[in-house]
Amino acid sequence: MTHTEIFEKLHEVALNPKAQMDAYLAQGKKVVLCAPVYTPEEIVHAMGFIPMGAWGGDRELNRAKEYCPAFLCSIAQSILELGMIGVYEGASAIIIPSLCDTLKTLGQNWKYAVKDIPFIPMTYPQNRKPAFGVAFTRAGYERVVAELEKLGGKFDNAALRASCEVYNRHNAAMRKLDEVLAKHPEVTAAQRSDAFKSAFFMEKSEHTAIIEELIAALEATPAGRGKKPILVSGILADAPQFNAILDEMGLYIAADDIAAQSRQYRTDVPAGDDALTALAEKFANMDNCSVLYDQEKLRVKLIVDTVKARGIAGVLVVMTKFCDPEEFDYVPIKRACEAAGIPVTIVETDRQMAHYEQARTNIETFRDMLMM
Repeated sequence: MTHTEIFEKLHEVALNPKAQMDAYLAQGKKVVLCAPVYTPEEIVHAMGFIPMGAWGGDRELNRAKEYCPAFLCSIAQSILELGMIGVYEGASAIIIPSLCDTLKTLGQNWKYAVKDIPFIPMTYPQNRKPAFGVAFTRAGYERVVAELEKLGGKFDNAALRASCEVYNRHNAAMRKLDEVLAKHPEVTAAQRSDAFKSAFFMEKSEHTAIIEELIAALEATPAGRGKKPILVSGILADAPQFNAILDEMGLYIAADDIAAQSRQYRTDVPAGDDALTALAEKFANMDNCSVLYDQEKLRVKLIVDTVKARGIAGVLVVMTKFCDPEEFDYVPIKRACEAAGIPVTIVETDRQMAHYEQARTNIETFRDMLMM
């Protein structure tokens, strides 16, 4: 297939994850929903389930307001909304990590609002790097294993090790894709988003095969020209209207620091006889994310270094409304970019937005700055 045909296939998956989920269920497979940000999909995969990303969707919120105040993150609210209206019907369970205050409340609300889909908590430590942090994370994984066993899953150390290798290969493919896409400005922001978003809705070895085929197709295609390269940072950047504006303005994403995109694939599971401990060590090794405790704010340096390394013209921060961790990080990001002479701007989005005219104005002004 050509790279255009592959992107079309990935678009269909990203556009209609419900159809993808129903297809797995029709095959007799059990689906376990995985809420953001770093749910241990490797465990779910190893125990015979299909991990299915649950990042909500762009829609008006109604039922979720019975449990959530208006100022709560719309990603979490839309996950609850979709659960309450039956979109996730057929799933065996949902795993929700505790990496921000909103996710902690989401799990508790889910227990009462969506009674037919069991809630499995995954409690992560803030101090994840010391030995006691690794032990704490491992204990959390053991609880997830125990809950999945109640649903018919079977845990085996060798199976988890094999699943970790499947996920490591997928990580490598997604990192390579990010590098290749940086050299292909003709790839639209929407196509890039589809490549990353579809990963949440497909069994990882299936998605890896498609991405590796896409990489080969792109490497055999002459790179386009004429667009300004930018780095996009934030939690989500998958809204069709947002991506359409980037394409309209002649901007292309040469790198991202998006929680739902490249941040997922930076860290592999290390080698180790005890697969569960190795998985906990992976979490300990993770960095450069707003929801991970980082007193030094190393994420800021990563953004600046990436801009310089890839010859990027500027940084666009996509701020999910009411996301406290991202809001806290924006000030040091802005200061560091300005100190390095890197143009930076911010647009605010959420899952309920129907109109992007304010974002369009900000991005247009940003584009004009980059052209100067």
